[in-house]
Amino acid sequence: MSNKKPLTPALTMSVLSVACLMALPAQAASVDCTSLPVWNSAAAYGGGSKVQQQNKAYQANWWNQNMSPDKYSNAYQEWKLLGECGSAPAVNTPPSVQLTAPANNASFKQGDVVTLQASASDSDGSVSKVEFYIDGVKTATSTAAPYSYAWTATTGAHTLLAKAYDDKGATTDNSVSVTVTATTTPPVENQLPTVTLSAPTSAQSGASVTLSASAKDSDGTISKVEFFVDNQLVGSSTSAPYQVTWKATDGSHAVLAKATDDKGGVGASSVTTLVVGSSVSTQDQCRPEGLYKTAGVNVPYCTVYDKDGREMMGADHPRRIIGYFTSWRTGTNGQPSYLASNIPWDKITHINYAFAHISPDFKLSVGNEADPKNAATGMQWPGVNGAEMDPTLSYKGHFNLLNKYKKLYPHVKTLISVGGWAETGGYFDDSGKRVASGGFYSMTTNADGSVNTAGIQTFAKSAVEFIRKYGFNGVDIDYEYATSMSKAGNPDDFAISEKLRPHLMKSYVVLMKTLREELDKAGAADNKHYMLTVAAPSSGYMLRGMETYQITQYLDYVNIMSYDLHGAWNNYVGHNAPLFDSGKDAELAAWNMYGTAQYGGLGYLNTDWAAHYFRGSMPAGRINIGVPYYTRGWQNVSGGENGLWGSAALPNQAQCPPGTGGDPKNQCGNGAVGIDNVWFDVDVQGKEMSGGGNPIWHAMNLEKGILPSYIQSYGLDPANDPQDKLTGKYVRYYDKVSVAPWLWNAEKKVFLSTEDAESIKTKADYVANQGLGGVMIWELAGDYGWYPERNGGEFYIGTTMTSTLYDSLKNAPAYGNKLAERAMPAKAVDIAVTISGFKVGDQNYPINPKVQFKNNTGVDIPGGTEFQFDIPTSSPANAADQSGAGLKVIQAGHTGDNIGGLKGNFHRVAFTLPSWKTLAKGETYDLDIVYYLPITGPANYTVKINGTEYAFAAEYPNLPLADLSAGNGSGGGTGGGTATDSCSSKNVDVSKVKVYPNWTQNGFATGGDQMAFQNKVYKANWWTNSAPGSDSSWSFVCSY
Repeated sequence: MSNKKPLTPALTMSVLSVACLMALPAQAASVDCTSLPVWNSAAAYGGGSKVQQQNKAYQANWWNQNMSPDKYSNAYQEWKLLGECGSAPAVNTPPSVQLTAPANNASFKQGDVVTLQASASDSDGSVSKVEFYIDGVKTATSTAAPYSYAWTATTGAHTLLAKAYDDKGATTDNSVSVTVTATTTPPVENQLPTVTLSAPTSAQSGASVTLSASAKDSDGTISKVEFFVDNQLVGSSTSAPYQVTWKATDGSHAVLAKATDDKGGVGASSVTTLVVGSSVSTQDQCRPEGLYKTAGVNVPYCTVYDKDGREMMGADHPRRIIGYFTSWRTGTNGQPSYLASNIPWDKITHINYAFAHISPDFKLSVGNEADPKNAATGMQWPGVNGAEMDPTLSYKGHFNLLNKYKKLYPHVKTLISVGGWAETGGYFDDSGKRVASGGFYSMTTNADGSVNTAGIQTFAKSAVEFIRKYGFNGVDIDYEYATSMSKAGNPDDFAISEKLRPHLMKSYVVLMKTLREELDKAGAADNKHYMLTVAAPSSGYMLRGMETYQITQYLDYVNIMSYDLHGAWNNYVGHNAPLFDSGKDAELAAWNMYGTAQYGGLGYLNTDWAAHYFRGSMPAGRINIGVPYYTRGWQNVSGGENGLWGSAALPNQAQCPPGTGGDPKNQCGNGAVGIDNVWFDVDVQGKEMSGGGNPIWHAMNLEKGILPSYIQSYGLDPANDPQDKLTGKYVRYYDKVSVAPWLWNAEKKVFLSTEDAESIKTKADYVANQGLGGVMIWELAGDYGWYPERNGGEFYIGTTMTSTLYDSLKNAPAYGNKLAERAMPAKAVDIAVTISGFKVGDQNYPINPKVQFKNNTGVDIPGGTEFQFDIPTSSPANAADQSGAGLKVIQAGHTGDNIGGLKGNFHRVAFTLPSWKTLAKGETYDLDIVYYLPITGPANYTVKINGTEYAFAAEYPNLPLADLSAGNGSGGGTGGGTATDSCSSKNVDVSKVKVYPNWTQNGFATGGDQMAFQNKVYKANWWTNSAPGSDSSWSFVCSY
């Protein structure tokens, strides 16, 4: 986002300018100086020597004498400051842990489910987690008592160990030894019994629930049927009808039936989820379609959503109007203030407070909350009408005023937004200096690339504590960016972020899942649903490195940052926030995006493309588009039409800000300055940073030729600085195709990309017509109004655009609440889908992940079975596969370019199992899909078995599970990979084909070479050293 955080109280942090700041060192810690000698000018000190001087501790970097530490302790000097002298740090007492079950030297049989249970405590802190190990291998982590793990016993002698961690990282472990003996395996010729469970999906707490099952054995008889709830045996039955009763307890439970035949063979049913609670059926009805549900938690969705899963925001707010409210416009620096009293509360639905950050100990923070200068919790505005504090609250500042006005406007929800451009990888301390602490990067990801589960847990729990303390309705994550694309985000973070790039998305998923679960548990306890949202990138380039953005399942909704699509970080002059592609985007044209056939003529730097991208995994009503209340601009623009799609490179490319330039096709831009850049930031030398950043009210004054009264408060000096003078004429132009206005000053060659009531009205109509959830505003303080009494008439902070949004949306129909546009089947089957194998960064082209289907139906799925699913139209209708399954688009939602917008939301694709390939129960099938622009999803999976089409239970959990036990073995498809795909039918002698990684050449293959990999033979299309079948350099030949 733009203008995220002030570098000084007088200035704000924009996307481009923050890229230029240098990371500042963290403040030194307290040091025990008891044993340190006082520095002596006559003494000589070798490297590593430690001294104290004026109550500070120092360490010598190298030999020196008569070099006073207080004068020679800057970077690359003789001394290093260790910190202020203080008392010795308290010694941390490690936690205690006892593995209470199983008992030492206990014996079990192979296949037994053994519960490892531990008790743990910490005398001087808290237990952060308990890890369980089997023979030295970590198998589980538990973060809350009771600490337990269910292990399926394997034959042999084993050491079981529990390791406890305290809140300071100290550990203690305890272990026991157990012995597991082998059980007699049923004869190979015995056919295992089949069992189908019949159980309700919901029940009232304390009710007696009947669990029943049907079971049969093709070569014998059924001796018993056992029923399990959460892997615990709750009863068994030895004769039909097989049933037991169970007293329901609150939570979400996994129910399973197992049948044992007369020879000891055991067959298991599919798992049914049974949710128990006092009002479970009602709460589940209110859950938005596709929103993840935390197991075992009765989430009070109906406190936020209606029975159709739509958010309740008031009769005149069928769509969301979300405004970002920034912390730094306090007025203390003499610049215009924007307080809670300025917000048009009756026009909006949500407020995102920007920003909180991640503290060095991985907690959600707004700094020193007890500081009276803290804008969030301590500051006051005496004499400002409407800014009087609510005396019933224990804190002051913005948080006091936000809660004061929420009492008057109870339909408005507030969320605490964490991160932003400047504070994704660090934070601003109480003095205003930026500390490069690692932020989201370090909190989620360890240096070795593994997930920092401890950091994530700490953050999630602190987030819950924070919103409870300050009355927020949820958490908004603004992590910029968890992408594998190189040098994305703030250049100040590159030292930390770049080496973690391949692992960031994996950690991001864990973060969002953990946050969702912690918020759900807190919501159940507090009887209010807490929201979780994100500010998501909109550029197809950035999203290419974010896999399928699989975190959408954990979000109440997504706010798309559909702005900053062009700016002075490069020389391509264009719109900040176009609604549609026009086919003329100079940046896309420079990279031949329009001319490359695989991209289908699609432009991806526009709001419409981004909305369709997210439509691939979310109902339209859970998607909000972003609108900017600020400008971006360039100076000395050449070419283009009145500047649009022209070029403006910084004359001296050696002076490019960090993170920009360095490529003849991607030069850094020559950003507008002076009167064309009043919302400017400064670099580390205190100089203005260019970028053409202005509130819309200032752009309106430029358009009307008004020299505004507030200029001096932004440090401008029109009398003495030519760049600050109002010269030339700013003419407004409007791109009707892109839906984007701009100002062009032909005399100065200045281009400013703007927004105004006309473009905002069209975007609001787009939201209404597309069934989208609403709009998100960055930021509220940029809106404009006309004030004839000011300066003889001038534009200033107002509500014009927000009022336009409200008036355009207040009578809109209800937003879309369904993911599918097609009629889904009435029943579902248990087939699990996982997507993996994405390449990193620029290597991820074409996009070629592995989609794995696991058959959990309990029956074999025959060859020839047809699978279908939807992918969004953000990628052209040319998806294919490299698996021999014949995947193809069977119904295109859009064809051709996207000038003026994409026409449909989904492409329907289909593939069939090869006719010779049975997908046995419990087995997997890997589909190597290929597409060319990023997608979310896929979604709306179906499979046709025995002539009947079924949905997937994981995607549609409320559908009843189908009984496939009486199938006729017909797949219902023709088999995309038929018997003719077999290597024998193609006369390919597999014995003569080299198997990867035994290359045909010296570490590579050349065009025409054949290689075998994963039971398939591929032919190289050209020189390649990638794994056979992993990308477009290979063609499928046959399977064996």
